[in-house]
Amino acid sequence: MKAKDRNVARWSAGLMATTMLTAVAAPAAAQQGGGATLEEVVITAQKRSENLQDVPISVQALGTERLDQLQVSDMADYVKFLPNVTVQASAPGFNTIYMRGVASGENSNHSGPQPSVAVYLDEQPVTTITGPLDIHVYDIERVEVLAGPQGTLYGASSQAGTIRIITNKPSTSGFEAAYDLEVNSVAHGGVGYGVEGFVNQPLGERAAVRLVGWASHDAGYIDNEQASLTYPTGPVTINNAALAEDDFNEVDTYGARAALKIDLDDNWSIMPTLNMQRTEGDGAFFYDPGRGRLKTARFRPDKGDDKWAQAALTVQGAVSNLDLVYAGAYMKRWIDGESDYSDYAYFYDTLYGYGAYWYDDAGDNIDISQYIQSKDVFKKQSHEFRVSTPADQMMRVTMGLFYQEQTHNIQQRYKIDNLADSISVTGWPDTIWLTKQLRTDKDYAAFADVSIDASDKLTLNAGIRFFKARNGLKGFFGYSDGYSSRTGEAACFGPEIVEGSPCTNLLQLTEDNGETYRLNAQYKFDDDRMVYVTYSTGYRPGGVNRRGGDPYQPDFLKNLEFGWKTTWLENSLRWNGAVFSAKWDDYQFSFLGQNGLTIIANGGKAKMRGIETDVSWAVAEGLSINGAASYIDAELDEDYRNTPGGPILAPKGQSLPVTPKFKGSMYVRYEWEAMSGLDAHVQGAVVHNGSAYPDLRAADRALVGKTPAYTTFDMTAGLTNGSWRVEAFAKNLFDEDGQVDRFVACVVCTRVWVTPHPAADHRPEVRPDVLGVGRGGGSKPRRPLRDIGRDLAGELGRPLLEKGRHALPHVRSRAQLHRQRAVELQQLPRVGGGAVLPEHLAGEGYGDGRGVLGDFQGDLLGSGQQPLRGDHLADQPAGERLLGRDQPA
Repeated sequence: MKAKDRNVARWSAGLMATTMLTAVAAPAAAQQGGGATLEEVVITAQKRSENLQDVPISVQALGTERLDQLQVSDMADYVKFLPNVTVQASAPGFNTIYMRGVASGENSNHSGPQPSVAVYLDEQPVTTITGPLDIHVYDIERVEVLAGPQGTLYGASSQAGTIRIITNKPSTSGFEAAYDLEVNSVAHGGVGYGVEGFVNQPLGERAAVRLVGWASHDAGYIDNEQASLTYPTGPVTINNAALAEDDFNEVDTYGARAALKIDLDDNWSIMPTLNMQRTEGDGAFFYDPGRGRLKTARFRPDKGDDKWAQAALTVQGAVSNLDLVYAGAYMKRWIDGESDYSDYAYFYDTLYGYGAYWYDDAGDNIDISQYIQSKDVFKKQSHEFRVSTPADQMMRVTMGLFYQEQTHNIQQRYKIDNLADSISVTGWPDTIWLTKQLRTDKDYAAFADVSIDASDKLTLNAGIRFFKARNGLKGFFGYSDGYSSRTGEAACFGPEIVEGSPCTNLLQLTEDNGETYRLNAQYKFDDDRMVYVTYSTGYRPGGVNRRGGDPYQPDFLKNLEFGWKTTWLENSLRWNGAVFSAKWDDYQFSFLGQNGLTIIANGGKAKMRGIETDVSWAVAEGLSINGAASYIDAELDEDYRNTPGGPILAPKGQSLPVTPKFKGSMYVRYEWEAMSGLDAHVQGAVVHNGSAYPDLRAADRALVGKTPAYTTFDMTAGLTNGSWRVEAFAKNLFDEDGQVDRFVACVVCTRVWVTPHPAADHRPEVRPDVLGVGRGGGSKPRRPLRDIGRDLAGELGRPLLEKGRHALPHVRSRAQLHRQRAVELQQLPRVGGGAVLPEHLAGEGYGDGRGVLGDFQGDLLGSGQQPLRGDHLADQPAGERLLGRDQPA
């Protein structure tokens, strides 16, 4: 079947999938006095329910309705509309988040620094060392983004900001249910599908349960081309004929959420919740531009299996006039992965003849392709207890205690099939290198926040958080004693303390303590306009270097900010913004040290200056415009050197990596009555992301280059009668080529790999969208949806299909809440690798000792798919032979 004919077939299948759906829609904007006005947005950023326009901090909130209109289903979908947030995604479920330019290009290594941005699910932090949980966005009340240091009321990696995902809670107001079916087709890729749904069931007057479930299949879009590879030693030639496949990076995600709310009396309530999700991915999520866009050649299977479950309990009550809250949670995350590491083996054999030192029991040459098998187990518990005074008093106080403990059991096994037992790690056949470690991170904190109304217009605020952090790393890493007389088993000083390791050569602990604080003054000109000034500080714990030597110290962020929140034109125009200047002292940065092992050290000083703004305008009845943008200038405030007195690797004034200077988005929506009982809407969205370097150092930048700027356009058109909705939706209509990362796989590798942006490169799509809610079990479509689908295909689908591959069909329904429920919710708390250094840099402790530039991605650390910056040699210290490692006979 030709490509065009195949696309038409998918369109038809999509329409068939929507015939049984019904829906109840909520209005986009309130109507008052005949004119369009904006609805009030209630947030809980300061641990109490407040109007967004009254909160004197930079907050952007995406509510249920906006998440629905923007077709948000995961982190990549909502981050593109957040101007001060940048994400580097290496594989599904593995995202490193940065805010306001606070990024040094540090890795997400299991032995590396903690993240600088925290992610919360309701009241509980869900940030792990290798990235936060990528929670499926369905039946979500809102996403709140708190920019800048949030180290007073929040801990757990809130140095540069905090993202809060707040779920819809059980309601006793009545039965609600919705379901969502989806079939989609991805440009350059295959066919995906999904199902989502929820049920809210009251259990009498004082209790209710809410059940949510989802399952989706994301089509692949990267082709694994058939190819061969010859290792010079031997020589040995291999091919990937058994693995070659188009669209090989498919992802399946499924999960569920259950919440039970019980009002014990008029003052006390408890709410236990259970969340779980599993994401299974096949293939690699980066490509080789030398082979063409979205094409690669992999010689071993790439796959990952990411499972997590969280049990949480929230207790709320009142004693006298004090509000009390306890929020506790326990989370466990399991990650199993496997990934091809042939690039590493090929380049080291080609340049240095490593194949001669990897052989079988008979001493013969073998296929020296390396691959990584990883198992990571996270356990995380958090507890917070806080007390708040009444919100209507002149002085308001919130104070509390916080505790968090996270353990990470790390297993990284670098394998070569048929490897000789004499050079395999003891107890681990075919394993040239093993990491078997246990990392423990503990945080203790006490905090207080006080607001005083000095007058009717002026409010003063001060907060402080006292913290103590304890971080430890123990276990084993390295070679067998038959392969090295200096590292791995040869360096062990005791028997195993981490189960499964051959012995122990790592046991380190570090502690930090101190405080962060915030000072804030807010002035209200009237009920619709206010300004504020804030000085705040943020903190990130230090840690240990598994190679030994000095631990790395905490880094601190100091932020001065002026902001405004205003409403104009009789509540039809909302304009908010902030100007900030921040200083980052002793920023944590990782680089390759002796034997190619990653070292984390404190770099020096950097500064970030910027402006961010967002606008919402109800232009007229049915017509609304929303936009957000940021301009961030982040740069080094002093030269970067990896050793005192060493060469300058990045000069003062050089831009910090990852974050573009400009990022902005805008979307326009128009709704009107198309005919009696039938409403229509159209929507267009544009997102622009500027260019940025992926690494800090000048030599690395020269090798891998910049991620280019890109602009995407989305389009939506649909019909609804109040009981159902049908939409045609196109993402990235013009098939823009966006990138989130560029890297090389090893110290001496010269092949540059590219990670495409999930929303900008591989997902141009068109999708009819039908929604369903049945209240009280009733479903009353006024016309058969099969007929509506046929009309939609004729009126909307045909012109889009004529665009060819840039407009591929996608059918998706989207759950909507009943209008009354929407009103209620508003009232609730809601590189370096192949480059050789110049002579003046060689021999200065940088790279592998030969002047070979290092510290690039390759250690796949847990997913079996994700290339993470630095430490590819932390778990495979290539170059050790060049530094004097014993050569086996």
